[in-house]
Amino acid sequence: MKHLFKTWCLLTMLTAVAQEPPRREPDLQRLTDELLAFQDEDLNYEELYENLALLMAHPIDINQATAEQLRFFNLLSEEQVQNLIRYREENGKLMSLYELQSIEGFDQTTFERISPFFTVTNTDAPAGISITDNTYTLWRYTRTLQTKAGFTEAVSSNQRFAGSADALYFRWRSAVPGNYSLGLTAEKDTGEAWRFSPSARHYGMDFISPHVQLMNRGRLQNLILGHYQAQVGQGLLLGGNFGFGKGGETVTSVRRSNLGFMPYTSLNETGYLNGIALKVKITQGLSVAPFYSYTWRDASVSADSTEQSFVTTFLYTGLHRNTSELSRRKQISEQQYGGVLQYNYKQLDAGAVINNLRFSKPLMPNPQPYNQFAFNGTLLTNVGFYLNYTFRNFTFFSEAARSLNHGYAWVAGMMGSLTANLDVVWLARNYRPDFYSFYANAFAENSRPMNEQGIYFGWKHRLQKTITLSGYIDLFRFPWLRYRAYAPDTGHEWLLRLSYVPSRTVTLTAQFREESKGRNISGEEGNLYHMAHGQRRNLWLIADYSITTRLRLRTRAQFSSYALNTTTRGMAVLQDVMYRHGRFSITGRYALFDTDDYENRQYVYENDVWLAFSFPALYDKGIRSYLLLEYRLSQALTLWCRAAHTAYANRTETGSGPDRIASPERTDIRLQVRWRF
Repeated sequence: MKHLFKTWCLLTMLTAVAQEPPRREPDLQRLTDELLAFQDEDLNYEELYENLALLMAHPIDINQATAEQLRFFNLLSEEQVQNLIRYREENGKLMSLYELQSIEGFDQTTFERISPFFTVTNTDAPAGISITDNTYTLWRYTRTLQTKAGFTEAVSSNQRFAGSADALYFRWRSAVPGNYSLGLTAEKDTGEAWRFSPSARHYGMDFISPHVQLMNRGRLQNLILGHYQAQVGQGLLLGGNFGFGKGGETVTSVRRSNLGFMPYTSLNETGYLNGIALKVKITQGLSVAPFYSYTWRDASVSADSTEQSFVTTFLYTGLHRNTSELSRRKQISEQQYGGVLQYNYKQLDAGAVINNLRFSKPLMPNPQPYNQFAFNGTLLTNVGFYLNYTFRNFTFFSEAARSLNHGYAWVAGMMGSLTANLDVVWLARNYRPDFYSFYANAFAENSRPMNEQGIYFGWKHRLQKTITLSGYIDLFRFPWLRYRAYAPDTGHEWLLRLSYVPSRTVTLTAQFREESKGRNISGEEGNLYHMAHGQRRNLWLIADYSITTRLRLRTRAQFSSYALNTTTRGMAVLQDVMYRHGRFSITGRYALFDTDDYENRQYVYENDVWLAFSFPALYDKGIRSYLLLEYRLSQALTLWCRAAHTAYANRTETGSGPDRIASPERTDIRLQVRWRF
């Protein structure tokens, strides 16, 4: 019976292939709108975006993908995840991605959204489906046409840039899903100089990131050398850069996926581990994953009266263009080691984590009212455990951790499908002010999981085949002071999103969000502060529609207000045009923006060259436009060219400090070449 069923699926798949047009190129802009709906939080959006793009470049084998990997994409409901796993168990490996459409709950829309992230690499697959590696090199050149103050005599000598105005980027990567990955990434930012000085840890380009990964070699399930990142449990101790936070997908993005160790290929010059990580299978279901890392971090260093040096703050820009910035480059070494003991049995996923972190210089932040619980010293040891369990269409997830001799943190939640059309998630969290975790990425209102308590509830309801209503409410409390909020405080945030898809070529979206939390306001007494609740509101209206199979338009309007004593407002109106014909595609945008202040800045995702990221924050009054050209010369060679222009109506200059431009306009160009082997 199983063979008859597979034969029927194969015939269905072949019929679908014959009838369906080729799959469209993945729409990163639409995915970004869904997963990163509000870009005004302290999240690493560049890293999140690049992870999505890289997953499209290196898709996962659908027949080997675990439940955690399927959940990570935040595109499938828990019912769909369980249906896919059950289908594989009952019918064996999928012979084509088109077979997904025969699984309950996987309609055409779901198939088109998830197919760019997966592949089929069956060794016994039908003719035409084979195992192939993905090897390519990438060269990118970026330059601002206007001259920045750092290249002139307009700034002091220690602010003057040492290098050229050219930004250069190189990437080489070769990978086979579930087998191996090799990669090298190198970058020189604008103003940085080429330097060869091993004593100063300079090797040509300012940032170089290599990695080697081997997978599924008997008991050795994973081995990484070089730069890597980790996503373990719910991200309290090892969180990588895979958490989407709030504001996007209201249900699936809340739960963190237990992915383990992965190569680090981002241009972000902080947040990665450097050394070795491996995962070894001990017995059926039991594995151990030790790791070791030694790296350098940018920091501001001071000295006390005894000339003992200490670190006051870490720096995260990754810019080393002038004497001032170079003086803070790689000033403190960081040694980290630990391990993860993991147990998997059927629907149970549990593990214990230990993490030891040692700095070469003590951390001593400058005393402020809000940082009295900040970490001080050179040594930090964290321990924790996580427990995930799936029952039918529901998954329970949790993690608890403690900084030894300091505070604790825990997070727990449940996500599932109440019906085929209603998905829900609930999450509770409690992070003490003296819990310290430098590589965390847990669900939180703050940028790091500390000094916070909260309860989150989200839902997504498919009212009809064409109408979806989703939303969330988050109630949170801060037990201690925060930056710009010098008193314990409570707050709330809620969002409501309505999507209407009358056809495959038209999508209409309306979204409203409100957030309220405390903020300092100056008092009449001079140095004293009063607290008031600042209320932020955002409204999005988006229409995405295709005129022809080649021409597509997207119209978008977004509005905001921020009330703290007085109310200020902002808005942006955007028109996108996307045209594709054969090997050539062109994407353009014309945007008008008008904001009263920086609190009402408008974040807007922009299409860019492959693997590049553009998420500008628009504020003041002006016009923003860009044009992106892509041309595939052959199956192996692809060219990109992009020009972006911003013109302000109420300024005489843009930027500040060494980045200041003595003009109300700024123009950036970017060229890129990709060669696939």
